[in-house]
Amino acid sequence: MKNITKLGAVSALSLVLGASAAFAENIKVAFIDPLSGPFASTGTNGLHQFEFAADYMVNEKGGLLDGQMMEVIGFDNKISPKESLIQLQVAIDQGVRFIVQGNSSGVANALTEAVDKHNRRNPDSRVLFLNYAAVDPALTNDKCNFWHFRFDANADIKMDALTDVIAENDSINKVYIIGQDYSFGKSVSAAANKMLGEKRADIEIVGDELHPIGKVKDFTPYARKIVASGADAVITGNWGADMLGLGKSIIENGFTGPIYTYYAAGSGITAAFGESGKGIIRLVGEGQINPPASQEASDYYNAYKAKYPDGNIDQSRISNTIGMLAKAISEAGTADDVVAIANALEGMEYETMWGGKVFMRPQDHQAIQDMHINAHTNEGVTFTYDNSDYGVVTESTVVMASMDSPTTCEMKRP
Repeated sequence: MKNITKLGAVSALSLVLGASAAFAENIKVAFIDPLSGPFASTGTNGLHQFEFAADYMVNEKGGLLDGQMMEVIGFDNKISPKESLIQLQVAIDQGVRFIVQGNSSGVANALTEAVDKHNRRNPDSRVLFLNYAAVDPALTNDKCNFWHFRFDANADIKMDALTDVIAENDSINKVYIIGQDYSFGKSVSAAANKMLGEKRADIEIVGDELHPIGKVKDFTPYARKIVASGADAVITGNWGADMLGLGKSIIENGFTGPIYTYYAAGSGITAAFGESGKGIIRLVGEGQINPPASQEASDYYNAYKAKYPDGNIDQSRISNTIGMLAKAISEAGTADDVVAIANALEGMEYETMWGGKVFMRPQDHQAIQDMHINAHTNEGVTFTYDNSDYGVVTESTVVMASMDSPTTCEMKRP
């Protein structure tokens, strides 16, 4: 009798330990982006949005599969490709199977190559790279691979939408192009030159230059050249501190034309521009914030602000990334087999709370979605940024932008 009782106790203990171990098996997502240095505010804001999306969209609904929770872990890459590769290996060693990154296409290029190499050499610990903001077109063209998915529109898709708007504005005859000196900045310049030439051959490019990324303390010399050029409009792909520094300097030096941007909202940028940016700052992006596209989006935004009073939902693609990953895991029936999850992501159509749908194009893993041209303003703003009176309001929309755009990707599947 004693032996039976003892065996029963041991079995019960084993069940408890087994259940605890199973409960502890979170689905880990590594966020590899700058959490220190000049772009820390951009990275920290992105991390908070990923953490919130995982909790709100997955964990608070009971998790995935057999109740597995999604855990987002922040890794500071100091916006260095070399440091990013170190953090990638640390994450893989911790059992992470999903990598998210977005700030700097230079980092993304290093990561996608490293992930491809790791997965070929280590089939038992493969990972997926979910790119939420690095928009160098090469990543879904010549450098595409099966393990990389981009949830943001690439630089060419965004420029296509921007140049449609510019081409329709008869008051714009001279354009100045300026950006950060790395792959993304170069892509923005190339796309702007090509597309403006095709749509408005009469527009003169009066300036086209790159500056060191994250190192310019005073943009006055650049701003003075822009104003002296007689430009009617400016195009820039700058982001973070470089966006704010450049934009403020251009405006302070007397420029009053439109500044067309990719990343000129949130993370303190909106509040810093304030009244000075009204009627000047324009930005292209996915997701309609104002007016809200749905009640679901309004509820989501309000819940986020309740948790992060100083934060912003300025990257709606982050919730799309988490939502599509969760859907793929559920459809694949596994959180471990990343090949099955990747197959579920390919060709996925996802109804987003921010309006319209996201289609993950299978031939190059490029997300296709609506593109909005937004204006910095304090009028008609339901959801403001940076605890200011200002936000962005959608002025025009390109539905499923660049749906049929060509790609040079030659996808090799496992």
